[in-house]
Amino acid sequence: MLGTAVESLTPVGGGSICAAHRAVLGDGRTVFVKTRDGAPPGFFRTEAHGLERLAGARGGVPVPEVLAYDDRCLILEWVATGVPSAAAAERLGRALAATHRAGGDVFGCAGGDGWIGSLDLPGGPWTSWPDLWAYGRLEPYLRAARRSGAVDKRTVADVEKVIAELPRLAGPAEPVALVHGDLWAGNVLWTDRGAVLVDPAAHGGHRETDLAMLTLFGLPHLDRVLAAYDEAWPLAAGWRERAALHQLHPVLVHAVLFGGSYGAQAGQLARQALRAG
Repeated sequence: MLGTAVESLTPVGGGSICAAHRAVLGDGRTVFVKTRDGAPPGFFRTEAHGLERLAGARGGVPVPEVLAYDDRCLILEWVATGVPSAAAAERLGRALAATHRAGGDVFGCAGGDGWIGSLDLPGGPWTSWPDLWAYGRLEPYLRAARRSGAVDKRTVADVEKVIAELPRLAGPAEPVALVHGDLWAGNVLWTDRGAVLVDPAAHGGHRETDLAMLTLFGLPHLDRVLAAYDEAWPLAAGWRERAALHQLHPVLVHAVLFGGSYGAQAGQLARQALRAG
């Protein structure tokens, strides 16, 4: 696909779904190769298109260049990682605001469905963010978690209340934001030039979603990221209290994938979201 031979291939750390390798090519380039046995058609194309969409945001957070992809693999430029710093975190906050400002035409993805981890991610589009969150993010994963036994009856009832009351819980209306969609710390690579984002589930969404996910799983110098973001594009009043609403979807995803305590955490977040509203 790259018009040159692979001289060496070395496994590197990555997620639990795909295999990751560092490849040295015959022309001297070092690249990142991501593969998945039995990947569904379009799996890597969707990720590649998401990276390209994020790359098009003027002043936004950098992403690796997409070099090639097919149904078997995705090949990206190699990103040499470094140590996070407060200055890089502030740059990340400002650049993330620019990424979000790039916006979009619809809530969801006009191009069709995608994936979050190994799970299908409904693409929509939807006419509003509350509809996207209720019927494209919460309801499908609540249904799957219920089937698997990952959530109890109280959690089901509380998440269903959140779904029913989402227009009230969502806060002030926001324009469509171009969001990463799976922005936990593992998808933020720190380099000598600053932060680089990988593994997106990019779509037109709500900018508070990316910030809430960073808060959910933590990030070095997170306070600096959030302060710089709010300075670049001030957030609506009450955004911290609404974080539980935005964190509910990724925790439901984890409940479906991993079970354990994530089901109980989903119930706690649902109740926090209802109280905040």
